[in-house]
Amino acid sequence: MNITRENIDELNAVVKVDIAKEDYAGKVDKILKDYRKNANIPGFRKGHVPMGMVKKQYGQAVLVDEVNKLLQDSLNKYLTEEKLDVLGNPLPKEQENFDWDRDNYSFEFELGLAPEFSVDLDLKDPVTKYNIVADDKMVNDQVENIQKQYGKLKTKDEVEEGDTVAGTFKNEEEGIENDTTIELTAIKGKRNLGKFVGAKVGDTLSLKTKNLFEDEHALVNHLNIDQEKAKDLDTEVKFTISEINERELADLDQELFDKLFGKDKVTSVTELKDKIKEDAAKQFEQQSDQQLMNDITEKLIENTNFELPKEFLQKWIQTVGEKPLTDEEAAEEYEKSEKGLRYQLIEGKVVNDNDLSVDFNDLKAFATQKIKEQMAQFGQMDPSEKELDDIAARILSNQDEVKRLSEQLMNEKLLKFYKENMKFDEKEVTYEEFVKAIYK
Repeated sequence: MNITRENIDELNAVVKVDIAKEDYAGKVDKILKDYRKNANIPGFRKGHVPMGMVKKQYGQAVLVDEVNKLLQDSLNKYLTEEKLDVLGNPLPKEQENFDWDRDNYSFEFELGLAPEFSVDLDLKDPVTKYNIVADDKMVNDQVENIQKQYGKLKTKDEVEEGDTVAGTFKNEEEGIENDTTIELTAIKGKRNLGKFVGAKVGDTLSLKTKNLFEDEHALVNHLNIDQEKAKDLDTEVKFTISEINERELADLDQELFDKLFGKDKVTSVTELKDKIKEDAAKQFEQQSDQQLMNDITEKLIENTNFELPKEFLQKWIQTVGEKPLTDEEAAEEYEKSEKGLRYQLIEGKVVNDNDLSVDFNDLKAFATQKIKEQMAQFGQMDPSEKELDDIAARILSNQDEVKRLSEQLMNEKLLKFYKENMKFDEKEVTYEEFVKAIYK
């Protein structure tokens, strides 16, 4: 067997594999002899079928199978030994009038080669790193939400702003009849709210469905209709009030603090607000980190220039789906996937150049930490080491879970590396400012 490579340019090559009869003949003969021993052909005793008949019936199928196996194995071995960084998979070149009756064969494969490039983390236009803080308004709103959640409902006769109103929506033509409870803070616009304020139990209000609620999805639940219908529904509905409740806020006392955080963990309103800020900071950090990673990714793609074997990749895309694609479809798919491919190459370069590998011990420790965090959410604060090891072993026996956790861990390692090796334009913002900045 002989394998040679011709480099067309820096991104494309053709590999030629020459296979001689001596490379496959022994294996083919052995398989055919085994077939002969076990063949059941009418008119012949088992093991006594003429070899000529066996070759005629099975010879070419065995030959093709063995040559293809040999071809695949030798090509993979060659790519590994030559340390060729290929994109996609080798594409066999079509050969006209190929003849399996010959003794020697030649096969050619097109290769798309990964480009050579460097990644510069010293960006002229630094990425913004958002440090999100909980402002006084957010903390006070959260305190009020806690008081509402743990407060008591007080039944009343007349609706006021901030009340909770139970009743039934009806519209016979649209087939709507649904009992529901509405927080008046969810009602959109002063005009709609004004129809509720001052109403009493037994009153029936006429309301327009369009722009009735602050959250457009609320219409689905309150009217018990599907999402598609809710999107375009613009009609009048009747709402008959059956109950009016005012929520009395819970007292900010030690009983409430203990219920929320455990015995004497929080002992004052000041400590409650500090705890809310601390918990918010953890949640904000996750969102800030995710946005930072997204922005770094975009910036590195924008600032790292290299060519790709575009024509080869489009040809390869045509072959990898469930059904072949046309040239136009493959070009469209390439345009969609090019950005992702570029970042895969950039990420791989950063990982390899800086030894950011994930080994089994790293993965086990990461999985164990995730397990502890999840158990803590359900009140299991001090699981035994054996319990953690058993759960981790079960998780890591699942290859899909291993892949998912490995990607998460590598993402964390990459973000840590970027934070340590890149300069950022740091900006302290409230959560509201953060949302406006990233969705501008």
